[in-house]
Amino acid sequence: MPTTDLTEVQLGRSAQLRNEPVQARSAARLEALLDAAASVVEELGYERLTTAMVAERAGASIGTVYRYFPDRIAVLQALAARNLDRVLERIRAELVEEKYDTWTTTLTAGFDIFVDAFRTEPGFRSLRVGDVLDLRPASNPTTFNSRVAEEMLRILTERFELDGGRETQFAFETAVEVTDALVARAFARETDGDDAFLDQARTIVHSIIVEHLPKEPAAA
Repeated sequence: MPTTDLTEVQLGRSAQLRNEPVQARSAARLEALLDAAASVVEELGYERLTTAMVAERAGASIGTVYRYFPDRIAVLQALAARNLDRVLERIRAELVEEKYDTWTTTLTAGFDIFVDAFRTEPGFRSLRVGDVLDLRPASNPTTFNSRVAEEMLRILTERFELDGGRETQFAFETAVEVTDALVARAFARETDGDDAFLDQARTIVHSIIVEHLPKEPAAA
């Protein structure tokens, strides 16, 4: 499955890049602007981000920023979409590994990918995959967390022949929302995450999903 198309799928028409980059230099400049935005968000939170801050941190003119983004909200949406892309890319690569031989270990690996993004992806603790942005009306009824849940369920269903019905889909989406809230709380005051909240999140996520998936054999 291809990675998310930032301009067409994730950003929505209201936040579409003004000039879609088609050359390597333009794409690199866009990445540099997003890296700068991520750095600001990491330090100050997404609420305080301005286009002027992005320009200054990237060593670019404000005009350069506006060639790519119409406003600060578009910057944040593009950064959130990149966060989502990176999480989904890691999920697709990691969860198919043979070392995860049960749905429980595979699910835990998906949880750990999300936690690691909080630790390693600049700005992720504040913005995550963008569902924290309050945009009314929403450009898409499907949340970004829903995309994460859908992808995890798709992989587990294919690998372990699970029931991917509507109740199971809702359970996975609920689990991802709980994960988002509790992991965000775990990192609210602790750079590496509060282990108590992380452990509780793992326990709750498993309890939400376990009744919808087949019972696994007890360890020998």
